[in-house]
Amino acid sequence: MNEDTKIKNLLFSLSKSKFRSKFHLKDKDLEYINKCGINKIEEHAYDFITKRLAPSNIPNDTHQTPYKGHPVFIAQHATATCCRECLYKWHKIEKDKELSKEEIDYIVSVIMAF
Repeated sequence: MNEDTKIKNLLFSLSKSKFRSKFHLKDKDLEYINKCGINKIEEHAYDFITKRLAPSNIPNDTHQTPYKGHPVFIAQHATATCCRECLYKWHKIEKDKELSKEEIDYIVSVIMAF
């Protein structure tokens, strides 16, 4: 199974979650994406993931991603890429290790697919 199919299947599973299915981009989020451009949003996603999820030890894990304020934050909650706990539960990415470049790339791909 290629990565695109894996991500599509994951997004379908996440859409069945009562909690995850509550997250949608609002008009202001879409306006922001259009204003900045999708490449800039992807840069923001890499920045947020690298700073907030990639370290092996996150003191405020499960609380580091706001629920609003940026389209990437909304996407992170919708795709269970908001904290290491959710990354483990939904994506089977181990908690107590620094994320690899491949894992960061995968997480950003999931966020951008949303």
